[in-house]
Amino acid sequence: MTTLQGMSDLEIRPATEEDLPYIVAMLADDPLGAQRESPDELAPYLAAFERLAKDPNQHVVVAVRRGKVVGTLQLTIVPGLSRRGATRSIIEGVRVHADERGGGLGTRFIEWAVEESRRQDCRLVQLTSDVTRTDAHRFYERLGFEASHVGFKKTL
Repeated sequence: MTTLQGMSDLEIRPATEEDLPYIVAMLADDPLGAQRESPDELAPYLAAFERLAKDPNQHVVVAVRRGKVVGTLQLTIVPGLSRRGATRSIIEGVRVHADERGGGLGTRFIEWAVEESRRQDCRLVQLTSDVTRTDAHRFYERLGFEASHVGFKKTL
């Protein structure tokens, strides 16, 4: 559990099964998520959450303010051989509740993920963002991330 400096009423903690409806609702609350998420069908999310909970390199966390889940992200720790055996982290699924956007929570959340990555001895933090999310790109660049690679995905 972490309380963020300057946001004394905000707690970042590991997600629980009880948080899943709120997490999935935030994942679905944008034009891209609305096309690929199914908040009314929690079974696949529960199965995925159970797999994540068993993996010590997976950290699904929520931000909670006054008892309400207002943000989520997943931090994955990836040991590797490249970069002289460096461990890296991947930030995924960053979402902030619509009522909280623009208030600094996103910045604090990413700062938390970077600090946790340092704590886990990571040498690199990476993330991907859909090419259509230009506001998100500016946000990540403002926080020191560089658009240094071209990513590729293949749906299976």
